[in-house]
Amino acid sequence: MHQLTVLTLVLVALCSLRSVDSSAYDKIVTHSRIRARKEGPNVCALQQVMGTNKKYFSTCRNWYKGSICGKKAVVLYECCPGYMKLEGMKGCPAVAPIDHVYGTLGLVKATTTQQYTDMSKLREEIEGKGSFTMFAPSNDAWDQLAPEMRSALESNVNIELYNALHFHMVNRRFLTKDLKNDITVTSMYNDLGLYINHYSNGIVTVNCARIIHGNQIATNGVVHVIDRVIGFVSNTIKGVLDVNDDLSSFSAAALASGMMDKLDQPGHYTLFAPTNEAFDKLAPGHLERIMGDKAVIAALVNYHLLNSVQCSEAIMSGTTYETAEGSTIEIGCDGDSLTVNGIKMVLKKDIVTTNGVIHLIDRVLIPDSAKEVMELVGETQSTFSDMVSELGLAAALGPKTEYTLLAPVNTAFTKEVMTTDQSFLKYILENHILKLKITLNELYNGQLLETWAGKLLRVFIYRTAVCIENACMMRGGKEGSNGALHVMKSLITPAEKTIYQLLVVDGRFKIFLSLMETAGLTDLLQQEGSYTIFAPTDDAFEGLSKEDLSLLKSDLNALRVILLYHFSNGVFINGGLEGGVTNLLKTIQGNNLQVKSVNNSILVNSVGVPDSDLMATNGVIHVVKNVLYPADLPVGRQDLLVLLKKLIKYIQIKFVSGFSYSEIPLTFIIPDSTKVIRVIEGEPSITTVTRVIENEPKLTHVTRVIDNKPTITKVTRVIETEPSVATVVVEGEPVITKVTRVVQGDPSNTKVTRVIEGKPSQSTVTRVIDGQSSITKVTRVIETEPSVTRVVVEGEPVITKVTRVVQGDPSNTEVTRVIEGDPSFTKVTRVIKPSQSTVTRVIEGKPSQSTVTRVIEGKPSQSTVTRVIEGKPSQSTVTRVIEGKPSQSTVTRVIEGKPSQSTVTRVIQGKPSQSTVTRVIDGKPSQSTVTRVIDGKPSQSTVTRVIDGQSSITKVTRVIEGGDLNVDGQRVGGGARFTAGSEPHIIEVPDLTRITTIHGNPNLIDEESERITKIIKEGGKYAAARKGPAGIKRRARLVRRHHKPRQ
Repeated sequence: MHQLTVLTLVLVALCSLRSVDSSAYDKIVTHSRIRARKEGPNVCALQQVMGTNKKYFSTCRNWYKGSICGKKAVVLYECCPGYMKLEGMKGCPAVAPIDHVYGTLGLVKATTTQQYTDMSKLREEIEGKGSFTMFAPSNDAWDQLAPEMRSALESNVNIELYNALHFHMVNRRFLTKDLKNDITVTSMYNDLGLYINHYSNGIVTVNCARIIHGNQIATNGVVHVIDRVIGFVSNTIKGVLDVNDDLSSFSAAALASGMMDKLDQPGHYTLFAPTNEAFDKLAPGHLERIMGDKAVIAALVNYHLLNSVQCSEAIMSGTTYETAEGSTIEIGCDGDSLTVNGIKMVLKKDIVTTNGVIHLIDRVLIPDSAKEVMELVGETQSTFSDMVSELGLAAALGPKTEYTLLAPVNTAFTKEVMTTDQSFLKYILENHILKLKITLNELYNGQLLETWAGKLLRVFIYRTAVCIENACMMRGGKEGSNGALHVMKSLITPAEKTIYQLLVVDGRFKIFLSLMETAGLTDLLQQEGSYTIFAPTDDAFEGLSKEDLSLLKSDLNALRVILLYHFSNGVFINGGLEGGVTNLLKTIQGNNLQVKSVNNSILVNSVGVPDSDLMATNGVIHVVKNVLYPADLPVGRQDLLVLLKKLIKYIQIKFVSGFSYSEIPLTFIIPDSTKVIRVIEGEPSITTVTRVIENEPKLTHVTRVIDNKPTITKVTRVIETEPSVATVVVEGEPVITKVTRVVQGDPSNTKVTRVIEGKPSQSTVTRVIDGQSSITKVTRVIETEPSVTRVVVEGEPVITKVTRVVQGDPSNTEVTRVIEGDPSFTKVTRVIKPSQSTVTRVIEGKPSQSTVTRVIEGKPSQSTVTRVIEGKPSQSTVTRVIEGKPSQSTVTRVIEGKPSQSTVTRVIQGKPSQSTVTRVIDGKPSQSTVTRVIDGKPSQSTVTRVIDGQSSITKVTRVIEGGDLNVDGQRVGGGARFTAGSEPHIIEVPDLTRITTIHGNPNLIDEESERITKIIKEGGKYAAARKGPAGIKRRARLVRRHHKPRQ
């Protein structure tokens, strides 16, 4: 038993020898010796093809198959080379006697060769001194020689026969281990070469004659018995093609392809050369078509050429070889005949040349690369080919059109598919034709392939499969002259909807969708990406009460953990899973899903998937009827454990008191992004800049157009968002600098639209501020001389609109700055117009920032400033406008608040020759004090004041800056002179209620002015605190009126 084991191991080791080296022949002989060990020492086991005299030291493959070249072989046992039998003894125990070459020819039974050496006077040479290698033809080999050739040799033994025998000799000893593959040794006749090939199956050939008994050592050399008589070799492959008229068609093709020069160079080639009759068998016009395309004809010629020498005697079974064209062919044998791709086609074999060997074949081998793609379609895809022709698509698939066929197998065309409407069936087929040539090695995961129908198909690369959408490829893809063919296991179904849309339309996933919405994960179902989802149907939640669902929804973190365990990044379809093994898919939750494909169906965590491969534009859906949960993830709450046990019954869920789920950050939710497209166009005299910022419906869309002419600069900017859109258009005269701006926002955003127009004598600024308000409609107009300031405030039930027009000299430098705020952004837009240049700036910020709008206009000798400050309910809202002329300075300040705040409005105006101050103060309910500072000129100040307010304001404190005070609290400098840096006077103001503007009720100006004057005279509540020291007389103070006289 032990000996049998050792023998088996030795056989396995020897059968694993495949490398070509100098000892391949010797290893095969050793292998044969081991097989025949039971027959005695030095016995070798050979295989003989039945019905022939051919015997081989065979390989493991042939030995176990019991055949050679498809023919049954019988086992023979003979003495291994160099040994002989002894009568009465088992095996071959004796060593053969060593003699000179002539005597050795008799020992190896090459008696005909021995006889011819006598006839040609060669015996004396091979019996004498020297070191020779003789490749001695066997007796059968001489018998196979053509009679006329043999007669010619025998009739001229001193020259022809002598030279022929010398051609079989080398003036040096070469054992089989020295006869390496593709070497050339010099014969003893005219130094002509002998071409040696040593193959991995142990076959050694000399000019394609096989050594059938090698390494018979002689005292003056070695004898190798060969199976045929070899002839002189002098031509290259090209030389044979040139002189053989029956190969003229192939010679023409080789010339047209530019390959003929290669066939004339040194090398080691095998050419399967089609005869002229083989070319005549081609379809009419086929040869002319391929001859017109150099690349195609080169592919055809190279497909007939191997970059190695394959003698017919070395081929014992079918073996695949790579051609010079790049694809492969199978060379086999059928008895004495060679086969190519399983077909008997070799007419004549082993035409030896100096650079290889030629086998003549009776048909033209056409590689896939020389065929049109439609010619590559095989029998298993014939239905697809027929449908393409019937529906009129084949006409467009011409030889000059580049395309790729994704051809489904015949079984994919079910009765349901074949009864489909013809137009829809044509659409299906068009999605199986790609617009470009895409070979298998060009495909990569995530690649998009465009079909004739205009669809983009996704490529998924797996460890053992390549799939396009829901269909996976079969082995056997081909590349043609104008495209490629890939065989698909099923029809391709392009995705049309997102995962979310599919789940909604399906109708079986209402509870799952509701839970996803509660968990804030609905965007995951809608956003772009590649996801695999095992979606539980409503049946998976059967048995849960409303209270159970409420409990599940109440723990947001636990809900997300459970739901995200059903998601995996990447698209994994059934055909892409390696069958019979467990595939681990990491979920977004973090734990793995165990997925297995068995009998073309999917199991996930041992749970069946009744419906799989529902393709979506952002992934794939596999339907499950169970809620999935990680087996190794415990639960830390009893109520949740009870709930999960109702849902999940295929595993035992662990309970760990106090355990809590780790929070899962929603970083996989793709945030909104802004897309910017900018186009700049120009003319010789006009520069036009167009800028478009586009986005999804939730995003802000900005369009900006700048047109420049020699005298005109136009700026148009549009910002768009949700349906509540306000639009403003700004236009101007040809010689006017024009700025048009539209700002639109959500109802929660403040919307500002500003239009600036100017004429030669004035600049016009119109401003609109839109915002939320409870005011139904308010319209207010303020006009002054000589310039006009006009403000119009209009509002919808939920929107307050204010329009303001400021006019001035066109030579003023204008600076406009707008800062807006909404719940998530603060936006600032700034426009500066020195002459005709315009700059716009937008700054965005958080709700905690104040929103400021500021406009500055003026000439070098004057400065007109408008400033608006707006804020949220939690902030004070201030609006300030300052305007001026060359001879005067005008300051207008407005402080505004929300409708829910108490409001105090005050306006102070003066004449052109006076300093004019206009101020409006609005306050909040929570504020009870308004502090004001009024600055005026040293010599005079005319003040008009109107205060509008609501009853909730109880106190107004006013600070008026004046001269310096002395140590007694008295003012130094007297009069109404005000000096910067002086201490303020504190004056208490009585409770004020609704007071309109000066234009609304002019009588209030006098009434309020006298009331304030009286308070000032009486000293107010804090008069005692300002009394001078005892004994010092207090100087009387004059009271100045705080409004200008009525016109």
